[in-house]
Amino acid sequence: MNILFYTWPWYVSGFIIALIMLSLIYFGKSFGMSSNLRSMCTIMGAGKRTAFFDFDWKAQRWNLVVVLGAMLGGFIAVNFMSEPSNVSINPKTIEQLATYGIDAPNGKLAPQVLFGNEVFTSIKGIAILLIGGLLIGFGTRYAGGCTSGHAISGLSNLQIPSLKAVIGFFIGGLIMAYLIFPLIF
Repeated sequence: MNILFYTWPWYVSGFIIALIMLSLIYFGKSFGMSSNLRSMCTIMGAGKRTAFFDFDWKAQRWNLVVVLGAMLGGFIAVNFMSEPSNVSINPKTIEQLATYGIDAPNGKLAPQVLFGNEVFTSIKGIAILLIGGLLIGFGTRYAGGCTSGHAISGLSNLQIPSLKAVIGFFIGGLIMAYLIFPLIF
């Protein structure tokens, strides 16, 4: 039973994701978290003002359950199953983060400076969240989906646009990690 309280290896999580994707393909469904934002905007009446939100959201109800499950699963994992003691971070990564003023996670999965409540106490932290959120929202809409939709669902369905999007995600991640991140911190 202790295995539930530790982080799982990639091959266990990857196998579970593969099983879920095979079942979605079997039932003719495509997965993506950002499409739920469109559904929620439609539920709130945005379809009356913008044609993009004017669609039958009820056909996507199952995907809203996925979001609810992700939120519930995240809450349970953080509050009841967070024992990341089997996570090892490369010492070189810890050294490089220290040069940016970011401490090691110290037994957590992510540094508190970046992912804790302290982010909301500074104007810089709030600005990063707002600008990052706008860029993610724009990029998700421009790419026709998010990383989960393209990288997991789209690649599972062998879609060329998803392959292009995933290549773009990786290039953007490299640019962020090596060029922009050092400028911000």
